[in-house]
Amino acid sequence: QVQLVESGGGLVQAGGSLRLSCAASGSISSIRAMAWYRQAPGKQRELVASFPTGGSTNYADSVKGRFTISRDNAKNTVYLQMFSLKPEDTAVYYCNADLSLRGSWYRNYWGQGTQVTVSS
Repeated sequence: QVQLVESGGGLVQAGGSLRLSCAASGSISSIRAMAWYRQAPGKQRELVASFPTGGSTNYADSVKGRFTISRDNAKNTVYLQMFSLKPEDTAVYYCNADLSLRGSWYRNYWGQGTQVTVSS
């Protein structure tokens, strides 16, 4: 089985910074992409940033220039460094990964989510 375990969320004042981490564990053969999504109360889940293996990073317009996604492939871990946080960044942040177990087909997996709250 696969687990995506997020950490790093919390409460921060506007203008502050946070770094989220997500480690994938299990009998992982290959990871095709990792990404971060978020869901604010009453809103749909939205893509924040993605990082395909061997590809280019992609960001939502609302976070460009403030957030940076990175990966440590040796640790099957993805990070989201968030700077200049705004109250509108408040949401539950979810890790997402397309990966293959023991050479099987790729499937999509979600983490349990971590709360980020930005106070004004």
